Amino acid sequence: MGQLQLETLCKQLRLPHLPKVVDTQSFETKEEWLLFLLKHEVACREELKTARLFKQANFPTRRTLETYEWHDQILLPNPSTKEALISLSFIRQKENAVFIGTPGTGKTHLASALGQVATKEGIETRFWRVSDLVIELECQWKNNSLEHFKRRFDKVKLIILDEVGYVPFSKDGAELLFQLISDWYEKKSVILTSNLEFSQWNKVFSDPRLTAALVDRLIHHAHILSFTGESYRLKNSLSKSK
Repeated sequence: MGQLQLETLCKQLRLPHLPKVVDTQSFETKEEWLLFLLKHEVACREELKTARLFKQANFPTRRTLETYEWHDQILLPNPSTKEALISLSFIRQKENAVFIGTPGTGKTHLASALGQVATKEGIETRFWRVSDLVIELECQWKNNSLEHFKRRFDKVKLIILDEVGYVPFSKDGAELLFQLISDWYEKKSVILTSNLEFSQWNKVFSDPRLTAALVDRLIHHAHILSFTGESYRLKNSLSKSK
């Protein structure tokens, strides 16, 4: 079969990633040659899918577990928590992870790293700074397109909500966020980072009853990690100045 005819058939079968030059003499049988071509196509498709999922997740920076330091200031609720997070079993079980602690202690790094592992595993993921998400929700609500916006999360299995507590929300914004998280309850996994203890969330969500209901949904089936100690950013800045 000529190279041109092979390329034409591959296009018809939507197999565009097959290598153009293959030494068929290095294969003992035609079956081995065909198996090589198909494996190459599968690998290319997986690579493209991972790149697409990573781009759609909208991570602010590229963070990995390999560069993450599990320091002693991270208080784990039980020994199995770390394994559940790294293995992503909490996503398959539709559980949440809540990272609470002082700024600069690695909460966003860990959340982003877990999200990027999820995209490599083919899990649709979205990263949102909570303040940006609330602004988007209010905009969609005013434009009567909120339901359409919510459907963008239908196939998403992991949502990362970063930096709860830095910016207080309006009453409408808090209610819209509550509705969205309620829709995800026991259907998706949420990783949430916050610099505030749960008892201080009233500073962000002005309605105490809404705050209690929101916390209840987030911590049910959740792994709650407490981050303490000095800010890494401050520590590195001081060490560089010295």
